[in-house]
Amino acid sequence: MRTIIKGGTIVNEGRAFRGTIVIDGERISDIIEDGVSSSAITSSPSPQGDAEEVIDASGCYVLPGIIDDHVHFREPGLTEKADIDSESRAAAAGGVTTYFDMPNTSPQTTTLEALSEKHKLAATKSHVNYSFFFGATNDNVELFPSLDPHLVPGIKLFMGSSTGNMLVDRDEALDRIFSSAELPIMVHCEDTAIINRNMEEFKQRFHTDDPMVEFHSLIRSEEACLKSTMKAIELAIRHQARLHIAHISTAAELELIPANCLHTITAEATIGHLFFSQVDYERLGAKIKVNPSIKSVGDQAALRYGLTDGRISVVATDHAPHLLSQKQGGAARATSGMPMLQFSLVTMLELVDEEWLTIERLVELMAHNPAQIFEVRERGYLRKGYKADIAIVRPNSSWTVTTDVIQSKCKWSPMEGHTYNWRVEKTLCNGHLVYDNGKVDASYIGQPVAFR
Repeated sequence: MRTIIKGGTIVNEGRAFRGTIVIDGERISDIIEDGVSSSAITSSPSPQGDAEEVIDASGCYVLPGIIDDHVHFREPGLTEKADIDSESRAAAAGGVTTYFDMPNTSPQTTTLEALSEKHKLAATKSHVNYSFFFGATNDNVELFPSLDPHLVPGIKLFMGSSTGNMLVDRDEALDRIFSSAELPIMVHCEDTAIINRNMEEFKQRFHTDDPMVEFHSLIRSEEACLKSTMKAIELAIRHQARLHIAHISTAAELELIPANCLHTITAEATIGHLFFSQVDYERLGAKIKVNPSIKSVGDQAALRYGLTDGRISVVATDHAPHLLSQKQGGAARATSGMPMLQFSLVTMLELVDEEWLTIERLVELMAHNPAQIFEVRERGYLRKGYKADIAIVRPNSSWTVTTDVIQSKCKWSPMEGHTYNWRVEKTLCNGHLVYDNGKVDASYIGQPVAFR
């Protein structure tokens, strides 16, 4: 099937230009800048006549499909919160064409059998492209050589306790992981001893087993993040390991990150830490309770500046749905995590409007750089011969988030009531129109991502 996308502003590899994209089957066969001829379509005076589908993208921006390197789709074992079907629909509706899922499911993705089972589930349920991190434990390093580097993006390591109880904190185990891993290591960095100490202090100070959620940023503190991040960087340097630090949340951590080093030590920022700050706890309460915690306005500003100075390489979501009933309570009882996948691209486009970054840089952070860091094959760019993963977005198209538009199974979002100025109009996955103006094609199944 031939599809032509015409009339839009194509944003790719540092440039924005008016042009046409020609798709044959699953792949981009040509990209034609306005005024530049192309051998692929000049055989016909009316190339649109050769296409089964013509998409008029006039007034829109045409971007590479977003690659989110950090999501929790909850399947298997936690499907009352979310599942691969529901959350991949949210991805499609948000312009996200590829995701990498985390291992803290039930069972945990810490065995080859569990990894294989996730691939089998996605092969029948995922409406966009997919892959799965392998989870490190204190005693599964011997499995690393058996991982297929063409199917696995990396190793996920929890150097701080979070959802799923996958904490690895023994020095000998950490040394084995960092010295043995040939794949990138994505690390959740928080020091559990500091967090536990802080929690006990707040419980005693306020004579409660559940301190108010406003104290979450002080319990899961800057100190806890900084100490763990410093340790991860020291281990990576000592063992010459490839390190990707997940969800940086403090200005202090950002000072440790080298700029523009996509193949040594890199940092990810999440939508939640970029969009919210400590002041939002009063308005949204536990809806924005995440690990690591959302911190000060100063930390938020530092992260936003880090989007353009080369220290933050990737923007992702850490998409982590829970039932709204599980988000009740304070810093101890309410679960941590928020669903943001459907609204990640439009939220970042809002930061473009506020001039925190350009749309060209947004594409680098959300498509190009994830593809480079994890060595994704034939995705993440608009290039001839690459898979046609494309998001078409329209500016100046106001809409408000309401419950009925939320695709995630949990059916809530901290963005409810928020009005956006950008809209995802269409999402193409492998050349297939999987999302079109409010409707997801749930009959479509994406593909496993290939690496290296």
